Amino acid sequence: MDDSAIVRQSLNEILSSDEEIEIVGTASDPYMAVEQIKKVVPDVITLDVEMPKMDGITFLKKIMSQHPIPVIIISTLTASGTETAMAALESGAVEVVQKPQLHTTEQRKEASMMLIDKVKAASHAVIHRRRIAMAKAPKSVKPKLTADVMLQKPDESLSSLVKTTEKIVAVGASTGGTEALKTFLESFPLDSPGIVIVQHMPELFTKQFADRLNEQCKITVKEAKTGDAVLRGQALISPGNKHMMLKRSGARYYVEISDGPLVNRHRPSVDVLFRSVARYAGKNAVGVIMTGMGNDGAQGLLEMKKSGAFTIAQNEKTCIVFGMPKEAIKLRAVDKIMSIYSIAYEVQHQCKIHSTTP
Repeated sequence: MDDSAIVRQSLNEILSSDEEIEIVGTASDPYMAVEQIKKVVPDVITLDVEMPKMDGITFLKKIMSQHPIPVIIISTLTASGTETAMAALESGAVEVVQKPQLHTTEQRKEASMMLIDKVKAASHAVIHRRRIAMAKAPKSVKPKLTADVMLQKPDESLSSLVKTTEKIVAVGASTGGTEALKTFLESFPLDSPGIVIVQHMPELFTKQFADRLNEQCKITVKEAKTGDAVLRGQALISPGNKHMMLKRSGARYYVEISDGPLVNRHRPSVDVLFRSVARYAGKNAVGVIMTGMGNDGAQGLLEMKKSGAFTIAQNEKTCIVFGMPKEAIKLRAVDKIMSIYSIAYEVQHQCKIHSTTP
């Protein structure tokens, strides 16, 4: 649903290009949408937040209170747009995506891949009772790349690095991850280990997301920049549309932010982060994989486990979408499967951190 006919047409063309997705209706405002929903209840709604007659947030709240349907917010990359989109996530939307940029062939391919994947992920959200089958990757898009495209062969082995016992916590999440990460991070005390996070989210949205979490948590939460040190009492979130890798200089951990191709159809990619953590932190790390569709992060978590890290997956009951944790569990990359409400305390236990107040 979008008030721009051009945007509606572009979304229609992109989503209709996948044989597993059927467009059951389009609407230019919430009142038209309500009339259409009375006739056919969709599996997923895509929703612009700036709408005539009724704003998208109000419409979203009505949907969530009366007839919950997975909703994907499609927003522009503006300060007001990202702020409103973040409010939409807090009101029950399962995903937020950028309005597609279609100026070049590459942009159209990436936008198509992202939108199709997000709609399918949303169709599996636990608030929705009916599900559609997952389709094969569209033939028109590039195959998945692995984290090898971002991680060069190391110049030095872990054994040659300056020894450190400083703990690192690496976290990956996708659909439903904004609420899961809020629950997770709010449980950490000021002396928590350094945390590095990849949440599948468009650029600019991660800055708003980090700022909101920073207001709600005891620890500092910020969008990461190249060279940022991984410090106790701080969580670094990878910027949208950028990969984040952990690096070491002596005993000091820091992050590197970089461009690059989509890895596992994502940028940022959880696999890129996890594999860099396996390489540079090894047994000093704890890995956590949370709610989300697909297999991004599964192989990286397995490498973390093989390097000596303790690994945790969010359980199915508390996941919005149990895709990413399920794939990691299939690979036997997980030491412990837990409720989102318990993961932070297990991480603190593994890192020998004791909170004085819950």
